[in-house]
Amino acid sequence: MHRGHAKTFLAAQRRARERGGRLILRVEDLDGDRCKPEFTDALVEDLLWAGLRWDEGPDTGGPSGEYTQSKRSAVFVEAWRALRSQGAIFPCDCSRKDVLSAVQAPHNEGGEPIYPGTCRNRSTAFWSESEALESNWRMRVPDGETIAFTDENFGNLRFVTGVDFGDFLVWRKDGIPSYELAVVADDIAMGITEVVRGEDLLLSTARQLLIYRALGATPPAFYHCPLVRDASGNRLAKRDKAQSLRELRAGGMDPKML
Repeated sequence: MHRGHAKTFLAAQRRARERGGRLILRVEDLDGDRCKPEFTDALVEDLLWAGLRWDEGPDTGGPSGEYTQSKRSAVFVEAWRALRSQGAIFPCDCSRKDVLSAVQAPHNEGGEPIYPGTCRNRSTAFWSESEALESNWRMRVPDGETIAFTDENFGNLRFVTGVDFGDFLVWRKDGIPSYELAVVADDIAMGITEVVRGEDLLLSTARQLLIYRALGATPPAFYHCPLVRDASGNRLAKRDKAQSLRELRAGGMDPKML
C-alpha cells in the first residue's frame, strides 16, 4: 500500500464523516498470488499509523460478518448463479492470446482487446453447477449501448459498449470471481451507498453498472479520486518501486506528511 491508496482512503473517510455515514474497510484479497493472510494485518497497521479510521472492517467486525473477500465465496457464487439463470453470462474457454489473435479484433483506447464473441452461443444446458463453476464466464454485453453515470468528482461520464469494452470476465475457471463481480456482489450485500476509489477504475465502473442492472440492484454513488503521481508525472505503483506506507513508516516519516 502506497501514499495514493492512503489518500483515497482519507477521501472516503472524510466523505463518510461529512454525510454521517459508516466507513467500511473491505479487503479485496482474491488474487492468491499477491495476497497473503498476513498482508491484511499489515494493511490495518499501516492505515492506523497513517491516522485513518473506519467503522467496520476485518479488525473491528460488523453486521456483514466477514470483511475479507476470500471468506465471502458464498456471496459471489450466489451472484454468479443469478446471472447464469437469466442468461446474462456465458462460458468461455478463450485465452487472452486467443482474443488477441482473433481476426480483426478491435481494441479500446487503453489497448485492451474487445472480445470478439467466439463463445457467445455455446450451450451449457446439460452442465451441472459444479461443472459450470469450473469454466471461465463472461458478461453478455449489449453492443453499442451508452453506459452513462455521474461521478461525484469527475462529473458526467459515458462509455460505449463494443468500443470501450466488450464481453468481460466475471468468473474464472479456478473458482475465483472477477473484480467486477466480487465488488458488485459485496456492495449489494453490504448495502453500500457510495464507493470511493481511484480514477483508474472508471471504466470498471461502467462494466459494474451492467452487473447491477442484471441483478436488479440500485448501484451506489461513485467518487473517483485523481491518481497520485510522482515527480515525473507517473502514477504511483508498486511495480515501479513506489515506496509503501510500511517503508515510509520504517524510515521515520511523520504520517502527517503523507
